[in-house]
Amino acid sequence: MAKSSDTATQASSQATKIAPARGKLGVMIPGMGAVATTFMAGVEAVRKGIAEPIGSLTQMGTIRLGKRTDGRSPKIKEFVPLAGLNDIEFTGWDIFEEDAYESAMHAAVLEKDLLNQIKPFLKSIQPRKAVFDRNYVKKLDGKHVKKGKSKRDLAEQLRDDIRDFKKTSGADRLIMIWCGSTEIFLERGEVHSSVKAFEKGLDKNDENIAPSMIYAYAALSEGVPFANGAPNLTVDIPAMMELSRKNNAPIAGKDFKTGQTLMKTILAPGFKARMLGLNGWFSTNILGNRDGEVLDDPGSFKTKEESKLSVLEQILQPSLYPQLYKDFYHKVRINYYPPRGDNKEGWDNIDIFGWLGYPMQIKVDFLCRDSILAAPIALDLVLFLDLAQRSEHLRGIGIQEWLSFYLKSPMTAPGLYPEHDLFIQLIKLKNTLRHLRGEPLITHLGLEYYD
Repeated sequence: MAKSSDTATQASSQATKIAPARGKLGVMIPGMGAVATTFMAGVEAVRKGIAEPIGSLTQMGTIRLGKRTDGRSPKIKEFVPLAGLNDIEFTGWDIFEEDAYESAMHAAVLEKDLLNQIKPFLKSIQPRKAVFDRNYVKKLDGKHVKKGKSKRDLAEQLRDDIRDFKKTSGADRLIMIWCGSTEIFLERGEVHSSVKAFEKGLDKNDENIAPSMIYAYAALSEGVPFANGAPNLTVDIPAMMELSRKNNAPIAGKDFKTGQTLMKTILAPGFKARMLGLNGWFSTNILGNRDGEVLDDPGSFKTKEESKLSVLEQILQPSLYPQLYKDFYHKVRINYYPPRGDNKEGWDNIDIFGWLGYPMQIKVDFLCRDSILAAPIALDLVLFLDLAQRSEHLRGIGIQEWLSFYLKSPMTAPGLYPEHDLFIQLIKLKNTLRHLRGEPLITHLGLEYYD
């Protein structure tokens, strides 16, 4: 009798060539607010042995190899050649002149005692002048901004910054990760259709080119991978996908998966797996950080709302399960409440139904810390994008869908629906790593244990 395995040896028989992570990795961050400074401070705290990198899959996660009986589960950072934390250098851009220490103190995410232990490091990170236009983020205004005759001129100034940072930091490789604010809602247009059209738009100051797109264009033009931690359109346009593939600069987005949406991508797959129906899901949030202030503007909230609302539709697939999920009501609200600061609170009221249609309710009150959840995501995206660029199989494909695990609104190839189920996303991520190293993919079939 033929044996069936829970590993697919035929799917991954030869390791992919991956260049070693030699030298320094420069991390460039547009937006040096709460998320960015919590990320920077956390990396330094871990380097100094002050704290643990909790929440980071690259630093704490393991990966099973082979059969369950083989007992092979190395740490991910030992299985694939990731950059070490000691090799990371930081820079950033912001519309305010505060250095990383002052910004972190202002954000009030981390305790003063911790920040003071790493004060010299944070003080050394001075923000570069930002590309900013208040038409795209109406609730913020700062004077630490670049001036230019055109958006093309601003892009060239950013490219100069990138080259300067690489030279002064001694970095061998670079990554850019957007930790800036949510911009107003934009839809794809003709200017986004190709690199040629986009560059023409830069010259003409096209209003459909937002500041985040200028950063992305500058990074990808320099061959630098780009991750988008906000729901902005940014790299989710044909022009950026074209530039990404052309210059072997991987891209990932959109929107760090933290807080309420994280809970949805954990709970909704469970309802679907057990064939429990959904009548409605009402979600509301209060938060008082800069992100909350920005989202108080209807234009920016529209961008965030689109990101948050798409999750349940894709997970539950109403077209396949109309008796369970047709016409379920889904509402998302975000309220700016300054006293709460970065300590966001998300309430969910979930109306489900089970056997014979009998109704039930679930209520979730998640008192989370938004930047604490986002910082390890930023770290993992940086390290995995660097790995992707060093990988022969991944660097030229553009979108890194295997990093959907970290994102609310994952980018995919044109015409392909995104996978939002957190557990499927994790399987995809780990199987990608197994594939890169020539290890059998895990299918969880497992019949061979009973032959």
